[in-house]
Amino acid sequence: MSVSGKPKLLAVVGPTATGKSELALRLAREVDAEIVNADSMQVYRGMDIGTAKPTPEQRAGVPHHLIDVAEPDRLFSAADFAEAADEAIRAVTARGKRVIVVGGTGLYIRALLKGLVDSPSGAGAVRKALQEEAAQLGNEAMLERLRLVDPELAARMHPNNLVRIIRALEVHRLTGVPLSRHQEEHAFSARRYEALQVGISIDRAELYARIEGRVERMLAEGLVDEVRGLLAKGYDRQLKAMRAIGYKETAAYLAGECSLEEAVQLMKRDTRRYAKRQLTWFNADPDILWFEYPGKFGSILQHAIEFFE
Repeated sequence: MSVSGKPKLLAVVGPTATGKSELALRLAREVDAEIVNADSMQVYRGMDIGTAKPTPEQRAGVPHHLIDVAEPDRLFSAADFAEAADEAIRAVTARGKRVIVVGGTGLYIRALLKGLVDSPSGAGAVRKALQEEAAQLGNEAMLERLRLVDPELAARMHPNNLVRIIRALEVHRLTGVPLSRHQEEHAFSARRYEALQVGISIDRAELYARIEGRVERMLAEGLVDEVRGLLAKGYDRQLKAMRAIGYKETAAYLAGECSLEEAVQLMKRDTRRYAKRQLTWFNADPDILWFEYPGKFGSILQHAIEFFE
């Protein structure tokens, strides 16, 4: 517990394929901590290979929380995550253990550490109207609308993230103020935890090489069979979880819409694009300390020890 009375936690963040899970495991062993997952896909049961979950052996060595807590057909929001993470953190600290949060889902990290901006009143009717507009016009057109009223936020959005696009348009339509400005004024100042955020810094070419290798390993470990099994259980391809990178491309291959080689190339391309969006998100957070890993592990560990003690 910190001087302020707020629990302490260390958050390991950054883009996919940088070694966050491995770093978190090494730190957990050194500082007697348990790990809380902050990856939006690792919460889903049966989605193991495509989400690069820690292995059963790794999870047996260091307790992990918020992995396999939802079925793939359940919507698991940032607010759901923050609530579940709060509960897990209370349990871990009650046992006298330290907490390490690890994941690349920036909104999850932000929700946990700093809270979320409340929706304005009257949101339901406006949201329904925006959803109807999106059904007629498409995601790209809705993102273009957002660029006109909130270019700062739109620059961090992907057309596939329609839920967040509609949310931002909804706030602007109700208040006349961009959501990015609401967030800035809120400043996420009501900090919920005392946190040390550590990001893994990596050369862009090396990151892309790791992404290529990871996709190849996923295929070798049985990603196609994993997706085939999920489809056989009745999980629709249009579910949010099933539209995740790796799953949507593999499902398209299984449906005969593309070759396996084409699916693999799409996975690599989409993962590179996702990593770029993650970098944009995390680089905007001045509270993150960036380190090369594994080269600077000693420095990271020293920061962690000084922070907790």
